[in-house]
Amino acid sequence: MTVRHFLTLTDLDNGEIKRLLKRAIELKTMQRNGVGYAPLKNKVLAMIFEKSSTRTRVSFETAMAHFGGQALFLSSRDTQLGRGETIEDSARVLSSMVDCIMVRTFEHEKIELFARHSSVPVINGLTDDAHPCQLLADMQTYFEHRGDIQGKTVTWIGDGNNMCQSYMQAAKLLDFKLKITCPEGYEPDQKFIDETSGHIELVADPKKACEQSDLIATDVWASMGQEEERELRIKDFKPYQVNASLMQMAKPDALFMHCLPAHRGEEVSAEVIDGKQSVAWDEAENRLHVQKALLEFLLVG
Repeated sequence: MTVRHFLTLTDLDNGEIKRLLKRAIELKTMQRNGVGYAPLKNKVLAMIFEKSSTRTRVSFETAMAHFGGQALFLSSRDTQLGRGETIEDSARVLSSMVDCIMVRTFEHEKIELFARHSSVPVINGLTDDAHPCQLLADMQTYFEHRGDIQGKTVTWIGDGNNMCQSYMQAAKLLDFKLKITCPEGYEPDQKFIDETSGHIELVADPKKACEQSDLIATDVWASMGQEEERELRIKDFKPYQVNASLMQMAKPDALFMHCLPAHRGEEVSAEVIDGKQSVAWDEAENRLHVQKALLEFLLVG
């Protein structure tokens, strides 16, 4: 049987994503109603963290606990992919002992190589190219609050990073328009622009980019591994802060999303992220529910 991996959103088609989002909402309701459900009893998820994270670790560990399984946390001290042991060998050994592997690392090529040699499903917990689990949570949040995102307009403000690139893939898969506004030199990779050109638009002016948008999304200006660029980035990104004046350019019922952690006063003002249009906390919680749906999809079917 062919092993299904989840390395980018494009590993799912439109129908699979929508069914997965619907299932995530069902699982969320079941949990809140106290309905026990343990489809992964005696199953083990190995989690490899070369990049640390709060939400990714807690959501996957909790998901496995709720589902009756277990999660193993492997930090960069426990396993160093490609150092001491080849990525290929690490994948072969680990996948012979566990039922699923989540990898959070830097180079996307690492997780692709790992998946090619794994006999169990591999999930991308974040790479420099993509953050597909977060995008599933974002889409679940939008569907819960506003219904289907097809035909809507979304604005991405800030760095053309892994989150932006996953939003680009989501735009193509779920058929919405994505306007991207970044400082010069911080645009998304050209390969993602080429792949999603029919659903995206690069807009220089942040205010123009926010006009008539249904959703405004952003991320930190300096991600992990970019600490040395922090001061330069703060200067370059200053006009791209999501504040009340930018939100006023969007539709009156526009939502605001942020994958967290947030730096109030930098990429977003406190009045926006703590305001009525922000769904950042629902978005964070939904990492748990949508990853449950993903684990069920990959391991149960």
